[in-house]
Parts: sequence; structure tokens; C-alpha cells
Amino acid sequence: MLRMATTSSAPEPNSVRAPALDQTDARIVQLLTVDGRMTNAELAARLGVAPSTAHARLRALVDRGVITGFHASVDERQLGAGLQAIIGVSLRPSARRESIVEFADRVRALPQVIQVFFLGGDDDFLLHIAVADSSEMREFVLEHLSAQSSVASTRTSIVFDYHRNSVAAPFH
Repeated sequence: MLRMATTSSAPEPNSVRAPALDQTDARIVQLLTVDGRMTNAELAARLGVAPSTAHARLRALVDRGVITGFHASVDERQLGAGLQAIIGVSLRPSARRESIVEFADRVRALPQVIQVFFLGGDDDFLLHIAVADSSEMREFVLEHLSAQSSVASTRTSIVFDYHRNSVAAPFH
């Protein structure tokens, strides 16, 4: 969701201020969210501006960190990994900080992992994974999760279908 700048007197305490986006910047973000491969000429035509203006505005959005990258959407089924799941992982309370960092580093490196979410709540992590079949799913959970001494429990939910509105930048 895009936020437009407002003219309120002061930001709310502990809130993150959204970068000011005018209508053109907001439209660029909206268009590229739908089609990140849009040419500069097409972008300029859709905006009703000169190509040099479209390019300069896009470059400024990248430089300001509003647009953080351009991504390919991959059909995992075409790569032989048609079974996807979301796995909730809870870590044991001992040596918590070290466990969190070590676990995150380890799972990010696994080729089956599409996304890793570090959370506050019942689960410490949610992993979005893609594998070929249920036996590979079982192997992933047993070999890469349950076998780690820091893992207290896992909870696996099979993904039947999903829709992605946009690709979010990682938190830093």
C-alpha cells in the first residue's frame, strides 16, 4: 500500500515516517509493482511525461531507497518444487540470541527456503519453503529443523494457493 505525504503537524511517537511521494512517484511505484520489466519508454508513456523525466524520477526513487530492487517471480513447479509450505518454528529459550542468529543464518542458506520471517509471537520464525513432494517435506523438517538442538517445535502448513500483491524489501 502506498502512503502519500500529509501535512500533519508532527509525526506520531515511535512511528516510521513514510518518504514523501507525489502523485508521479506513487504512480511509478504502482506501475513497477505490477510490471517490473516495463521499459522506460512505456513507463514515460503511461505517466504522460518525457522519457528523461521518467528515468530521473525512477532513479531518484531507487536512490532514496523507496524502490529497493527488481525481482523475477519464479514458478517453483517449473523447477520441480511444486509443494510449498509455511513452517512455524519455535526455538528453545536457552542461549536465545545466539540461537536466533545461528538458526536464521543456517536456514537462509538452504535452497528449499523461499522466505524467512523472524517474528514476535507464538513462533520465532516462519519459513516459506518449496519442495518436490511430501517425502522431501518430511526430510526437510527432520534433517534441517528438528535435528537442530535449538529448535523446540515446528508446525507445518501446506500452501494450496497464494497471491502476492508486491515484493517487500527486507528489514534492516
